[in-house]
Amino acid sequence: MEHAKIEQSNQDYRALGYSEELLPKGPQERDWGIFNYITVWMGAVHNIMSYMTVAGFFVLGLSVNQVFLAIMLSAVIVSAGYCLNGYSASKYGIPFAILLRDSFGVKGSIIPALCRGLIAGVVFFGTTTVVGAQSLNVLFARFIPNYMSIGGDFTIFGLDVPTMISYIILWVITVLLFLGGMDMLTVFGKYSSPIVYIFIIGAAIWAINIAGGIRPIVEYKPSTTMESPLVFIACVSALVSNWAGPIVNIADFTHRAKSPKAMIYGLSIGMIGSYLLFAITCISLIAGTEIAFGQPIFNIVDAIDKIQNPFSVIVLILALNVGATAFVVFGNLLPSGLQMTTLFPKVFTVKTAGILTAIIGTVILPWKLVSSTETLFFFYSFIGSMFGPIAGIMLSSFFIERKRRLDLSMIYVEEGHNGAYKSGYNIVACIVLLISFLLPMSGAFLKSVPFLVQLNNFAFFSGLIVSFILYTLLYKFNQQNVQNSVEKEVGV
Repeated sequence: MEHAKIEQSNQDYRALGYSEELLPKGPQERDWGIFNYITVWMGAVHNIMSYMTVAGFFVLGLSVNQVFLAIMLSAVIVSAGYCLNGYSASKYGIPFAILLRDSFGVKGSIIPALCRGLIAGVVFFGTTTVVGAQSLNVLFARFIPNYMSIGGDFTIFGLDVPTMISYIILWVITVLLFLGGMDMLTVFGKYSSPIVYIFIIGAAIWAINIAGGIRPIVEYKPSTTMESPLVFIACVSALVSNWAGPIVNIADFTHRAKSPKAMIYGLSIGMIGSYLLFAITCISLIAGTEIAFGQPIFNIVDAIDKIQNPFSVIVLILALNVGATAFVVFGNLLPSGLQMTTLFPKVFTVKTAGILTAIIGTVILPWKLVSSTETLFFFYSFIGSMFGPIAGIMLSSFFIERKRRLDLSMIYVEEGHNGAYKSGYNIVACIVLLISFLLPMSGAFLKSVPFLVQLNNFAFFSGLIVSFILYTLLYKFNQQNVQNSVEKEVGV
C-alpha cells in the first residue's frame, strides 16, 4: 500500500511538470546503504584545498596537537551537520532543491538555491580546479622538458600559460565525468576512494621517514605562536566552511538512503574516519617537509614536488586530483545542476546547468582567490557567512517549527500556486537569512569593530547560531495558508 501511495503521488507530481530528479524517491530508488555513505566523501576529504587550509593553521601558529584537535573537531561538527540536515531528506526522499521550499517558501527558495547552486558552486569549482591545475604542472614538468617555460612571461588574466593548459585539461576531465550521470558518479565515488587512500598513506610514510621519524613531527613547532584561543576557533570554522556547501545540500545524497540510520551511521563513520587519516597525513606532509627541507610549505603540491621518485610524484598528484575531482563533482556541479533545474526547468537540465557553472567558475578568475592564506580565509568567511545561515534556518524550520513533519502537498504545487506561504516567500526566513549573512560578513570590512571581526572569524558558526536562534524566536509570525496539522507523509 505504501509503495502504491508513493507511485500515485509521483504520478500527480509528474502531471504538474516536475522532472524525475525532483520527485520523492520510492523504496526501490532508495538504494544507498551504510557503505555508500562511508565512501561518498572518503576520497574527497583528501583534496588540495583542504591541505592548503590546514597549512594555514601552522602559519597562524597552531601546534601539531592543536592542528590535530582542530581537524578532528571539524570532522565531528561536519558529521553532525550532515546527519541533522540530511535527516528530513532521508525520511521523505526529497532532494535539497525541493526541501528548500518548505523552509523558505516556493518562491523564496530561489534565494538559498542560487547561493548554493550558482554562487558557491561557481566559486568552489573554480578554486578547486585551479589548485588541481597547479598540481598537474608539477606532473607535466617532470616529463615535458621546459614545460613551465611555455609562453615565457605571458599571462592570461594573471594566469601563466602552463597553468592555463593544465586547467583546461582538468576542466574537461571534470566536466566529462559529471556528464556521465549519477550512475557513473556512484561508481566513481565507490572505487576511487580506496585508491586515494593507498597512495595517501604512502605519502604519510614518506614524510615521516624524511623527517626522521614520528617524534620530530609531534615535537614540531611553527615559526609563529598562536595569538589567542580565538584563532583556534577561527581555524575550525574555516575547515568546516570547506564542507559547508555539502552540509547545506546533503539532502541531494541522503534522499537516496535506505533508512535514516544508514545515512547517520555511514556519514559519521566515513567523515570522522577519513578525517583521522587526513589529519595524520596532512600534519606529516606539512611538518615533515619543513623539518627535512628547512622551509615552510603552504601548498601541499610543493611538498610532493620534493619527492625524488617520479613514480611516487605521479601517483600522489593523481590521487589528490581524484579526491579534488570527487569534491567538485559531488559537492558542486551536481548540486548546481539540481538547483538551477528546479529554479528554471524550462531553461536548464542538470547537465547544462552544471556546464554553465564550470564556465562561470573560470570567468571569475579563481586563481586570484587561492594566491595566499589571507585570500583563502576571506573566501571561507564569505562561504561560511552564506551557508551557516541557510543551514540554521533549515534546521530550525524542520526540527522546531515543523516538528519533523512535512506537508508535501504544500511543496509540490502546480505552477502559479504559492504553497504554504501566501506570497510564496517565507518572509521571516528571508529576513533572518539576510541579517545572519550581513552580521558576520560585515566584519571582513569593518575592522574597527572588534565584535564584528570576531563574528567574521567564526563566520560559519556565527551565521548558523544567529539564524537558528532568530528563526526559532520569530517563525510564529509567519502567515501560512495551511496549518501543519494537515500532512501528507510520502515515503516515510
